[in-house]
Amino acid sequence: MKQEEERLPLFGVGPLYAGVVAGLTAAGVICGEIPALSGGKLGALRIPAMILGVLLIALGVFLWVQAVLVSRLDDEIKNGNLVTTGVYAWVRNPIYSAILAVCTGVLLLAGNAFFFALVPGYWLFLTVLMKRTEEKWLRARYGAAYEDYCRCVNRVVPWFLRRGG
Repeated sequence: MKQEEERLPLFGVGPLYAGVVAGLTAAGVICGEIPALSGGKLGALRIPAMILGVLLIALGVFLWVQAVLVSRLDDEIKNGNLVTTGVYAWVRNPIYSAILAVCTGVLLLAGNAFFFALVPGYWLFLTVLMKRTEEKWLRARYGAAYEDYCRCVNRVVPWFLRRGG
């Protein structure tokens, strides 16, 4: 039982975050069709928004595949390892980044600017959630190694040039 307590739970708070963000995104898409909110329709910007939306969804799928399948995240968690290679060298929370990218892409595809305001809320929710749960646990578990990793790798926005410092 002690060994179970020393490693991050396999699912953690991720399903909660994903469910809240997906639910809000779905509500935004549905509510975007309400006539009273038609003023948020993108008009001439619809096509560029759709292109950006598709690219963000593709990025999200790529990040999720890299984070979960390629890095074999479930095995690493079960073994108690801090994963800092592969996609985790670009972003500390690629699964959450993937959710954020996909949901933002869906909102762009829906094409109602009123609901773009959800995106900063998603980021804020994610940041608070991570700081109070997973990051707190990882700092306690891995100490200086995790602190060094945090200094080199962004929490949510993938960045390729920051690593190595």
